[in-house]
Order: sequence, then C-alpha cells, then structure tokens
Amino acid sequence: MEKLIIYQLFPRIFSNPTENCVPWGPLQRNGSGKFNDFTPSLLAGIRDLGVNCVWMTGVIEHATKTDFSKYGIHPDNPNVVKGEAGSPYAIKDYYDVDPALAVNVNKRMDEFEALVKRVHLAGLKLIIDFVPNHTAREYHSDMAPAGIEDFGKNDNIHMNFERDNNYYYISNQQFYPDFDLAAEGDRPYVEFPAKATGNDCFTAFCGKNDWYETVKLNYGHDYNDHSDHFDPVPDTWMKMLHILRYWCSKGIDGFRCDMVFMVPLPFWHWAIPQVKETYPNIIFIGEIYDVAQYRPFLNYGCFDYLYDKVNLYDTLVGIETKGWSAAQLTGCWQTVDGIGDRMLNFLENHDEVRFASKAYANDSMRVVPSLVVSAMISKGPFLIYYGQELGEKGDENEGFAGDNDRTTIFDYWSLSSLRRWINGGNWGETLLTPHERFLRNLYKKVLTLCNERKAIKEGEFFDLMYVNLRQPGFNPHSHFAFFRYKDDDILLIVVNFSHESATIQVNIPSIAFQMAKLPIGTITTTDLLWDKPYKLSLAPDHVSSIFVGAADAVILPLGKSNKKPNFAQVLEEKKTASSSNSKRQKS
Repeated sequence: MEKLIIYQLFPRIFSNPTENCVPWGPLQRNGSGKFNDFTPSLLAGIRDLGVNCVWMTGVIEHATKTDFSKYGIHPDNPNVVKGEAGSPYAIKDYYDVDPALAVNVNKRMDEFEALVKRVHLAGLKLIIDFVPNHTAREYHSDMAPAGIEDFGKNDNIHMNFERDNNYYYISNQQFYPDFDLAAEGDRPYVEFPAKATGNDCFTAFCGKNDWYETVKLNYGHDYNDHSDHFDPVPDTWMKMLHILRYWCSKGIDGFRCDMVFMVPLPFWHWAIPQVKETYPNIIFIGEIYDVAQYRPFLNYGCFDYLYDKVNLYDTLVGIETKGWSAAQLTGCWQTVDGIGDRMLNFLENHDEVRFASKAYANDSMRVVPSLVVSAMISKGPFLIYYGQELGEKGDENEGFAGDNDRTTIFDYWSLSSLRRWINGGNWGETLLTPHERFLRNLYKKVLTLCNERKAIKEGEFFDLMYVNLRQPGFNPHSHFAFFRYKDDDILLIVVNFSHESATIQVNIPSIAFQMAKLPIGTITTTDLLWDKPYKLSLAPDHVSSIFVGAADAVILPLGKSNKKPNFAQVLEEKKTASSSNSKRQKS
C-alpha cells in the first residue's frame, strides 16, 4: 500500500490562464480554471511530482456573486457572499458542481465525471471536500435527485431547536449583523427568523469576522441545555448520508471532511461505516484541531486519517518562527504514538499561511528540514498545497481575501508560477525561473522517496534525540535525528533547522543496532537528497560526524542493500589478496 501523497488544488485558480487579474474581478474579467483543463498530460505532470492523490477544493456548488440564472441556477444574494467567487465552504447545492468550473455549464456534471475517469487513468486518487457543519445562508438545490428535499424546507421555524429541524433559529429575531445587508445588488438580504451562523454563533448579531455567509446545521444536539436527541435518527443525518453516497457513486476516492469536531461524534460513528459497506475503499480525512479528540474520532468516529495541525504543524511553525527547540519534535510523535500513521501532515493548506510568506519562513529555501520531517516522520499521508512546490508567497491582494499571506479562496484569480509551469498544457520547467526549477525538483525528490523507499513507506521510526540531547557537537535546539527502517532498507535522517551549517555529532545507541539491524563497520553511502557521498563508522554507542548545511537535511541509506562499493577499499583489498597469493606461491 502506497503512502498517500496528496496535492491540494483549487481548479478555479490552478489552471486559470488569465494574466493580470484585478482585485475583486468578476468571472468575466478574471476567468476561472475548468475541469476540462485537467488533461491526461496535465495530470501526468502532477503525478510526476511524486503525488498519488489529488484533493480538489471548491468542487461542490457554493454561493457566488456570479449570476448563472440563465442556466436554471438560483442566484445568490451578494450581501451574504464573501468575495466575487464565494467561499467553497458555503455550499448552496450538495448535489451539484461549481458551474464556473465547466466549459458547458449545462453539461457540468458530465465534465466532472469525465474528470474523475481521467484522474484514475493517470494513476491518481481524487478526493473532494465534504462540508457537514454548515450551508450557505440561501440553500437551494437545482440538481437533487427526486424525493430529496432542501435543507430547512420542513423546519419548524418557530422553534429554536427541534430534533428534525435542519437549522437552529433565533426566535422572533431578524438576522441583523454589524454590516449593511443592502450594500450590494438590488435585493437586500432578509432572514426572519435569523438562523445560527456556521461558527456556532447563536445570535442574530454576528460580525464581519464570523462565518456570516453560512448557517449552522442541526444534528440533534440542543445547544440550549446541551442535550442530545439522536434516537430516532435526526433528519439531517439521513440527508448527509445520502449526500455522501451520492458523491461516492460518482467514482471519487474520498472526502476531506470540514470541521469534523463541530458535528456530533455519534454521527460519524453512524455514517462512515454505512458508506463503507457499499464503498469499502472510500477515504475519510477529518479536519480537527484538538489533540484530545484525535483518538475518539479515529476509533469511535471511524475516520481513516486526521489533520495533525495543532501538534506537528504548529511545532514546526514554532521552530521556524518563534525559536522553539527542535527537541520538541520528540513530543510530537509521542503525543500521537500508536496513531501517528493515521495523521495527515502538511506545511501548507488553504487555511494556513504560505511557507514562503513573510508570516512564516519568508524564504522558500528554508523548507528542507520541515519538509523532510513532516513527510518522513511517519507512514501517514503528507499534503502539499498547489504552488508550494514553486515557492508561492501568498503576497497578492486578490480582493476579499486581502494581502493575508495566503492564496485566496474567495476570489477569481490566477498564479503566474503555475501558468508558466502549465505552459498552455505543455507542462514543464521551460518557463520556470532557476529558483522555481530547483525547488520543484527538491519537492519531487522528497515526495518520490516517500514511496520509493520501503523504510519510509512502510517502515518503523526510531528517535535518536534521547541519546543526543547532551551529546557534544549535537545541538538539540536546532538538530533532529531519527531512523526509518524496514528489513534491509535503513535510513538515517538528520536535519538542521539552524541558519548555520554544522558538522553534527550523532550518537547511535546499541538498541538502534538491534532494532534496525544496523551494519557495524565503516561504510560509504550517498545522501539520497543531494547525492553527496558520506563515510561513516558505525558501532554501538559510537559517534558519527555528519555535515549538514544550514536549513538542510541528509538522508543516508545504511542497510546492506544500500551500500555502494568503496572502490578505493576494493582496490586495496585486491592488492592485499594479490600480494598474499604471490607470497603463497613463492613459499
């Protein structure tokens, strides 16, 4: 089984060829990428990076300021839409795809289904977002199968809470946020009674910083007295199970589930096994931000994988930006010991700032130690975000998103680095800068190693920090060292977060030799990252000197099958053998 290497992208932006986009530009001006852009050739280019799974964000139809009413699509009130394109997490129709992604809007689902087939033919899996906690403020499905009713259609709007209501209501109060609901368009937005806003804002008076474009879904938990009403099964549960099965029937391979902790855990325990009865290979990845909930959501909640944001990711950010000690990485794997292989690691996604941004490293070349640790510390999935491999900084003011060190999720936009890499469908390095070429090849090397080396793909982990914390020549504040091993594939991985290069003294304890079956003696090996030779003397509780550049890493194969011949030693052995034979002949 391959280690999942996931490439998250926005189809809307990823393949958009428009140059010189303008802030707040509408679709007609700034353009949008399309499902049809993902040709077999382009998908092969994504696969070439070492990726085996694509997460396409913004597939399911969401509220937008773009008017598609001529195609029979209900228009959205612009006063409760963020940005011109709208938030991909304000779903307006769970049974449809974003019409902006279609060349022929009337054939948009056909175009998506054809895309799924091309993705699979390219040797890739495809996952999409499932947004269970909230919908757009104006939900209306134009494409629901017969017999499926809209969320809220049968709600008792006079009740703040009722088990089979799909939404929560603020009784006898009109929605009245701290901004003008008549500022845009010719139709003021009116909502009476007000619904609870998606970020658990149970008041009619939400603000600009709330998820005001969304409304909270009711799964049977009464927030008035914190009582649960799950038996009989609430209406929202049944609707969501049908939606999950609907998208599975389209041939997708999994879901990245948004804000799973905001939905009652019993729902997941009930729904995921039922989906897997029919689609046993479907993948469920949960977005979660509480370490204490990791095990319940994996075990009882039945998720395959969870985000490890508040553990490993935040620690890597702390090391890079706040002076945290690299020794804290030991606590990261200990925190998820036993479930670490079910943690999704990443350095970027749509919620987080870009690694190369001024808010993070401010230098894409400093990524090596964080990339190697995050991608290689476990057998679990690793995610990169489109453009990360080209050093995107997120330093443009696209419109609603502003200049916030992220790439917009609300606006129609295009990235020059990706336009040059795609190169009109002739993807490659031709138009990339030397820096972008170098960086993409670095990512390709690391991501490819994750499945080329069985030590990383399916091997065990051994942390070397405990024997090196007080080792002279090893600075635990900046250095981190560990083994990954499987059979005769043994990798010693040493990273240096410092701004200064170092000859790092690494002590390898006797227990590591026993567990990994390390060879003893002097070996010559070649770093898998930079193809540089290293000569090491391996012995229990013996120190090896390993040069590692500033903000760099080395990945050294130590197993028998990885040893390359030391030709000088071979020649010396031949001379010795020849001399011995000559002496024997003379005697």
